[in-house]
Amino acid sequence: MRSTNREKPYNANNDPDFAPIATRIRDNVGRQGFMTHIGAELSELTRGTCTLAVDRRPELLQQHGLFHGGVTAFLVDNATTIAAATSRGQSALTAEYKLNLLSPAAGERLICRARVIKPGRQVAVVAADVFCVTDGVEKHTATALASIAMLDEKRLPESQARPEGPGLKLITAR
Repeated sequence: MRSTNREKPYNANNDPDFAPIATRIRDNVGRQGFMTHIGAELSELTRGTCTLAVDRRPELLQQHGLFHGGVTAFLVDNATTIAAATSRGQSALTAEYKLNLLSPAAGERLICRARVIKPGRQVAVVAADVFCVTDGVEKHTATALASIAMLDEKRLPESQARPEGPGLKLITAR
């Protein structure tokens, strides 16, 4: 008989094996030119979870003064891939995601929280929720479900196993 308790096995904060994975991911994310361009920050990282956030700037808004949907999509894309990379400590790449925009993203800050639903050797399923913060209050503005391809670095050509430079999208965890 299966337990109905919903445990969170990938959210272990005291996981000594996770420290080198987290360091590698933070280093790789720090080299992503688009993260810098958008001004996004990796604010939380645990096994199976990732939180990205970005502050409001005129360059990130659409014509009505709301966060552009592309900023929301970027946060979902990156946060889900990063969360997947944390679960097994291997490289990951977005395969697809479904994004539902729930309400206008009007506020001071956009926060995306991603969590692994089902880790896998080849594909991980990751959910993400996006919130807009106004006067310290979060409003749920988007939700997404992503399929993330888990990559075998041994099978990648050497030049792709550790991509460098601006525009890095492949999240490496080893």
